[in-house]
Amino acid sequence: MGDDAETAGGMDAMTHGIAFWVESPGVGALRREPIAAPAPDDVQVRTLYTAISRGTEAVVFRGEVPERERMRMRAPFQHGDFPGPVKYGYLNVGVVERGPASLRGRTVFTLFPHQSRFVVPATAVVPVPDGVPARRAVLAGAVETAVNVLWDAAPLIGDRLTVVGAGMIGCAVARLARGIPGVDLAVVDADAGKRDVCMALEVPFHLPADAPGDRDIVIDTSASEEGLRLALRTAVTDGVIVEASWFGSRDVRLPLGEDFHSRRLTLRSSQVGAVAPGRRGTRSATDRLALALQLLRDPGFDTLLTDDAPWRELPAVMAAIADGGLPGLCHTIDWSDAP
Repeated sequence: MGDDAETAGGMDAMTHGIAFWVESPGVGALRREPIAAPAPDDVQVRTLYTAISRGTEAVVFRGEVPERERMRMRAPFQHGDFPGPVKYGYLNVGVVERGPASLRGRTVFTLFPHQSRFVVPATAVVPVPDGVPARRAVLAGAVETAVNVLWDAAPLIGDRLTVVGAGMIGCAVARLARGIPGVDLAVVDADAGKRDVCMALEVPFHLPADAPGDRDIVIDTSASEEGLRLALRTAVTDGVIVEASWFGSRDVRLPLGEDFHSRRLTLRSSQVGAVAPGRRGTRSATDRLALALQLLRDPGFDTLLTDDAPWRELPAVMAAIADGGLPGLCHTIDWSDAP
């Protein structure tokens, strides 16, 4: 961290905060930033926890956002532009310090980057329900994505459903899908170490060699070519494969010859940036986020909170996640003692 951030403790905590920036691909830093005084319809939030969205934030940190996707990939409160300098992130839980009386003192979730204090419109925060601890609430983004994926996949009672990839999103999808009556659920991952996580989530785990076949729906969250190939291979005739990974600028080769057409497989994308078409007319993105927070009353989601680090270590943590040197599911950042 640079000298500016080190001296931030001596500044007025109500007018400055510490923020994480990707200065250039592979280089992150903490900056001290001024905070504008909140307008009457704004809130000032003191951050308790942020979380790193491993797949997307690693792509951003490595500078791999494709040029034609840079506008669509912008986070709601992003500052700067890809590939950098850019302040990026969207999993933030904090306490409202200033704002409307109905929100003051409330713990809220906000789609804001990694920053110790910030000001946003009051409409941009969603109160965290009673019974959901602040650290667990950072999973709202993952659970919201899982809700959207399942809206896209539209599983029915008794379906045979496979989730490929036992990362944060895949595990969130599986935890929700296990509640569908009669569903025959399987989670597949090449990492045998994910077995314990799946056992804690009460979902069946398989290695790729043992992946069941003839699946009505296969949801790929692996962000790997091998995972998507497995999804195609294990789907039943007329089955649906939902691709929920994002590959950034990487190309993926798929066997769309062979029996892809004769088995009439459907390959469908799912992305959290828009509400799934089947619910778009009746649910807003805010409705979807509020639902995700309600679902987080389930303590089973604590299984996904595998790592935590203080805010000063964020640049090193982000670099380690981006280069694959720091495994895990959800890595949270503790801002409780930040200026």
